[in-house]
Amino acid sequence: MKITIIYDNTAWNRNLKPDWGFSCLVETEKTTLLFDTGANGDILLNNMETLGIDPKNIDAVFISHGHWDHTGGLSKLLGLNPVRVFIPVSCSEPTGASDVVRIKKMREIDDGMCSTGELNGIEQSLAVKTDRGIVVIAGCSHPGVDNILRAVSQLGKTVAIVGGLHGFDEFELLGSMETVCPTHCTQYIHQIRKMYPGKYIEGGAGKIIEFGNLKK
Repeated sequence: MKITIIYDNTAWNRNLKPDWGFSCLVETEKTTLLFDTGANGDILLNNMETLGIDPKNIDAVFISHGHWDHTGGLSKLLGLNPVRVFIPVSCSEPTGASDVVRIKKMREIDDGMCSTGELNGIEQSLAVKTDRGIVVIAGCSHPGVDNILRAVSQLGKTVAIVGGLHGFDEFELLGSMETVCPTHCTQYIHQIRKMYPGKYIEGGAGKIIEFGNLKK
């Protein structure tokens, strides 16, 4: 399973444009899923082109929550590839979407991929089952990382978290993980890096993180 960060506040790849927002591509042996779409469709598509990612190869889009910096690129992406869009129930109807699935409770959205369901009435996160454990991808973690991890715990042990961790400061929750890649709106990135140098992975547009195979 591979995660490629396409859109972030910083650029790991200097050929890409950084911007406030988040999007990443989640690839398994069976599915190519776009998680969030950043704030600007032109930046999203230009970064994808530079990375050699064809929008027409995306199987579905997963929107974590309805904030502009996670949905801004969706309409342009759908103009090229009108795929299914998974949104939390609180999210407004996406412009240009013809196949929308609203998610309220935890459910599988594809083989080995589960939504946490909408937590605290605002946001869903993605849990991917790998042979190493559960990899969590979060947009902003508005419901709280503790609530996200509690929801995911019924699926297995979380070994990694990637994405925005907002004002998260309960750093001890990361102690049992193998990989932590805080991005976008994470307020305490420097503290996380200092506390967990062996687990910390720098994010930024263009960063690629590879995990184990999808769990059968």
